[in-house]
Amino acid sequence: MIYDIALAIDYGYAARSDRSRTLMRLLPPDLPGAQTVLSRRLHIDPAPDERRDWLDFFGNATTSAVWHTPLNALRISVDLGVERLAPPPLTDLSPALADLPAALAAVRDLGARSPHHFRRPSARVAQVDAIETFARALAGPRDTVIETVQSLGHALHAEMQFDAAATSVETGPAQAFAQRRGVCQDFAHVMIAGLRALGVPAGYVSGFLRTEPPPGQPRLEGADAMHAWVSAWTGPATGWMAFDPTNDQWAGLDYVVVAQGRDYLDVAPVLGSLRSAGGQVSRHSVDMIPRAD
Repeated sequence: MIYDIALAIDYGYAARSDRSRTLMRLLPPDLPGAQTVLSRRLHIDPAPDERRDWLDFFGNATTSAVWHTPLNALRISVDLGVERLAPPPLTDLSPALADLPAALAAVRDLGARSPHHFRRPSARVAQVDAIETFARALAGPRDTVIETVQSLGHALHAEMQFDAAATSVETGPAQAFAQRRGVCQDFAHVMIAGLRALGVPAGYVSGFLRTEPPPGQPRLEGADAMHAWVSAWTGPATGWMAFDPTNDQWAGLDYVVVAQGRDYLDVAPVLGSLRSAGGQVSRHSVDMIPRAD
């Protein structure tokens, strides 16, 4: 499946901002066997006085932009062509959960996708007793790792309610789980905390998810959104597999990966700092449209 994707993010400031600096992770990578980037363009208006592009430790395309003159508005736009490849049929060759420590001990690689980077608490995913108790009640020692990932994802989808007003980008997994409400970022962080408590390496994925309108309704422009889901290391034979607890499913053809890391802080689409007065407003829209055959 080939998608044309357009993202636009607009910021407006009540007073002209000074000393603005922004970090962006908005350009998807090639992932062998999963997705191929056919075209990609990141446009920033007004153009920054300084711009630098590089790959971070986890292989995410990263752009730094700096303005030396004040801004009263900023627009970031991305145009992409991405081919998403169908995942292979799900075949469970993962070890039993009780055998996972031995499988991890045999991994000597410390590269970007080494499972060892994703086993411990990270900046935005602390150890949470309530989440650990919840996860351990679902997992038996002879359950396979893939079964464990799926069971936890199913349970969180049933236990938590999607509520865009319940949390903010700063909300931690402890609060989101305690109130059983949140957005895709919260579902992902809670699931990551639960998997790590069980000894399963788990990370955060940001990207695009194609959405479908209700039957009989036209598709609305800009109705798609950036999304977040979970990547879990399921053993040497099956490697990293992606599950979306918000929608209770394995990530497939409708998912395009933009960035991967230990938690949201590693992959935040836009991070920045500025000096200003008064408030600010922001708006973003995404169109993810499959190309006709």
